[in-house]
Amino acid sequence: MKVSAVFLALIAGSEANVRGRNELWTAEQVRAAGFIPKGNSSNSHDLLVGAEQYPDEFTWCNKDGVNYCTMNRNQHIPQYCGSCWAHGALSALADRVKIARGGKGIDINPSVQHILNCAGAGSCHGGDPGAVYQWLKTNSVSLESAQPYLACSPENKEGFCQHVDTTCNALNVARTCGSFDKEGGGCTGLDHYPNITVADYGAIQGEDAMMKEIYSRGPIACGLDAAPLLNYDGGIVTAASSQVDHAISVVGWGNDAKEGKYWLVRNSWGEYWGEFGYVRVKFGALSLNTCNWATVGEYTAPEKKNYYTCHEGGDNCAAKNKTKTVVV
Repeated sequence: MKVSAVFLALIAGSEANVRGRNELWTAEQVRAAGFIPKGNSSNSHDLLVGAEQYPDEFTWCNKDGVNYCTMNRNQHIPQYCGSCWAHGALSALADRVKIARGGKGIDINPSVQHILNCAGAGSCHGGDPGAVYQWLKTNSVSLESAQPYLACSPENKEGFCQHVDTTCNALNVARTCGSFDKEGGGCTGLDHYPNITVADYGAIQGEDAMMKEIYSRGPIACGLDAAPLLNYDGGIVTAASSQVDHAISVVGWGNDAKEGKYWLVRNSWGEYWGEFGYVRVKFGALSLNTCNWATVGEYTAPEKKNYYTCHEGGDNCAAKNKTKTVVV
């Protein structure tokens, strides 16, 4: 699949954004890519019944003694990639899959690289979390073990990216490599693979809406100002801001005797950063106010017995058309 002229133009604009460290698309870029800025597929959020009074502290990382939070990620290895928009969206979605499963079983982690390769919702030079959810309403995302994160997209020249094929084909959706190529092996694109879809999605704004969505249905993907976080080494961030240039996921909130309420935020810069990959952001700080949510559609899981077992070399799952996007 060739990269479209529209997407190349979007990438050019995104590269300019990242030179100023803005990893989020503007509304104009979202529209140009064929998505709806702050789009909603239904009014289900408005129909949620919020609590009369929310607890002072609430987190999906420890709800009634169960951890529903999935893995921390690092968007900047093996090389720099401004893909926070995909990490924030998929981290929140992975948590919601875990919530749907009652916190039981192995974590099911969607592939950020599949989104970079195929969704058209952004690149290593910026994108949009809401566009990820819109794409997943009619497509599925494979899991990390089928398409590991490379931190590459077509325009990215960092590290080894210029030597990597990131076109959207069967190999770059889900693959396995059964043997050394000198032994007659090689990699196989799969047409059967575990995956996740989105049933519903939307955008919200403001503390009340954020708390209602998190408390009722799970973590959300939000934007904030990353500049005050670059050298963050713990504590509650209170800096005011007027810009939004980075996407994260919000898993809950807490209350501090001195600073008051704060959001519990999972970043995508690795566990070495911040408070083991997390940061606490005071309500009203860092322009953390506008978010995207998605409800889980279909997903593959051991307990659902809805998976297809492929051979080690993938021969019984090999995609017939290796050049087109595979959707299952």
